[in-house]
Order: sequence, then structure tokens, then C-alpha cells
Amino acid sequence: MSAKAYLSVSGEVKTALGSGKAVVALESTIITHGMPYPQNLEMARQVEAVVRSAGAVPATIAIMDGRLCVGVSGEDLERLALEGHKAAKASRRDVAALLASGEMAGTTVATTMQIAALAGIRLFATGGIGGVHRGAEDSFDISADLEEMGRTPVTVVCAGAKSILDIAKTLEVLETNGVPVIGYGTDDFPAFWARTSGFKADRRIDSAEELARLIAIQNDLGMGGMLVANPIPEADAWEAAVIEDFIAEALDDAQAEGIKGKATTPFLLQRIFELTEGKSLQSNIALVLNNARVAADIAVALAALKNQAPVRLA
Repeated sequence: MSAKAYLSVSGEVKTALGSGKAVVALESTIITHGMPYPQNLEMARQVEAVVRSAGAVPATIAIMDGRLCVGVSGEDLERLALEGHKAAKASRRDVAALLASGEMAGTTVATTMQIAALAGIRLFATGGIGGVHRGAEDSFDISADLEEMGRTPVTVVCAGAKSILDIAKTLEVLETNGVPVIGYGTDDFPAFWARTSGFKADRRIDSAEELARLIAIQNDLGMGGMLVANPIPEADAWEAAVIEDFIAEALDDAQAEGIKGKATTPFLLQRIFELTEGKSLQSNIALVLNNARVAADIAVALAALKNQAPVRLA
């Protein structure tokens, strides 16, 4: 059996792909592990609405009932949100076992990319990517997201890497894996809650149309994915020094409680939510909605480009 034998694509997404319409993949660990209920369900519905308002079709991806599901909506989306942390967190190594067991799972950036590519979707919006964790020189804790971007032809639109990570090392690993890092309307690489990290993006691009052309060429060349770093809206951003104080306290708490591996990010996000009295969650939702809007604009431009003529290299 081929991998597509495990794939379930909703009728709406299937029709959109068949007609060359813009489609944006959306991950589900942000629903299961990134936010509490009911904010996670409200956010998921808002993100879908933003994608639709820009002229694209949303395709939330999850693993449910022994299937790789693309276009999760309605009752299934609510079931996913209610499951929350009880659901598994699926990265590449977990997929086969989860299909075999029939467990429900939110998909990480890496696994969402895999499933999106399998379905023929080339653009994906998320909050922030995983990366190299602080102290990785001892723990070797490096997200599978970074290697996946180097081999899977899906462009990821995000607000940079989460501030809880070692951003310098994350960018180094992305370079090693041959992943272009594009700043959308910015020269600086954003740091999730903060608009800047102190590090530069590889290249700045200011329009969806220019980005669509770049993505089309990258896909034609078969050179893996790309990372589009889109800063959090200024009104919702934190000063880097302020959020860093909260992160440092959350990291100390994680160490004291022996939190390691894939449990680290959900723990830190929840602890920062508590320390900021919920304000970090408001910023999180704002940046996800902003990324969805930008991804939809790019998807629409990419669909128009593909429907007009093939990309030709000079």
C-alpha cells in the first residue's frame, strides 16, 4: 500500500486542489497542545475564517481514527479541541504507530508538512516553528521541524522561532539543512512574541506575488521547503527583554520539575501564559491569525501564477 492509502482529504479541500484553487494547510498541535479549551477551538475557527476571507481554502491537518486527515472541520475539529493534551503530539517518528493504534494526535510542523505534501498542498501557516532548545549542547534537543523543512517541499509561514529556543543555533541548523529563511516585510528574523531576535533573515521580500514566484521556483527545483518569517503585529508584540524575563523563569521551573523532550514546549507555553496572566495567549492568537492571512495571500498569488503559465528560469 502507498502512503496515500492512509490519507483522508475533505471534499472541500479535494475540490479546491483539483481546480487549482489556493489552499493553506494548518497544523493541529496548536489546538491540542498550544492553547487551552475553549480558546483553542475559537482560535481554530478564527484562523479558518481569515484564510477564507483572503480567498483560500483552509486545511487543518490531524491524525484521527487511524487516518491522516486533511481538512478537519465541524464536529471533528471540536473533538480535537476537547481532547487537548490527552491527544498525542505527532512528529515523524510517531506517525506509523499512531495510525496503527488509531489514537488521536495533533500534528507538529514536521508532520503537518509531510501530510500536506502528500495531499499536494504547498503552503502551510503556523504560529512559530520548533528549533534548537536552549542547552542543546547537553540535551541534543533539536526539533524535527528543521530537518523536515530541508526535505519536504512545503513553505512554512510563521512568526519565526519561539523565543523559548536558542534562535542563533536554530538558524544555523536551518542553514545546514539548506532552508531559505525569508523575512516578510522585515530584515530581521522575528522571535514569536517579539518582532526581532537580533538576527537577520537570509532575504527580505515585501509582496505575496514576489514570494509566490520564489516558492514556485523552489518547488520546480525540488529543493525542499522554505521558511517565511512574518513578524507579530506591532500592537500585539512584546519587548524582547520583557518576555525574556518570563521565559527565564519558565525555564527554571521546567528544570526544577524535570520536564524534558516533547513535553518541554507545551509546559513552557503554559507557564508563560500563567506568568503573563494570559497576555501571552492573546499575542499568540494575534500572530497566528496574522500568519494565516499572509499565507492565504501567498497561496492565492501562487495559484494565480500556476494557472497563468509555468515558471521559467532566466
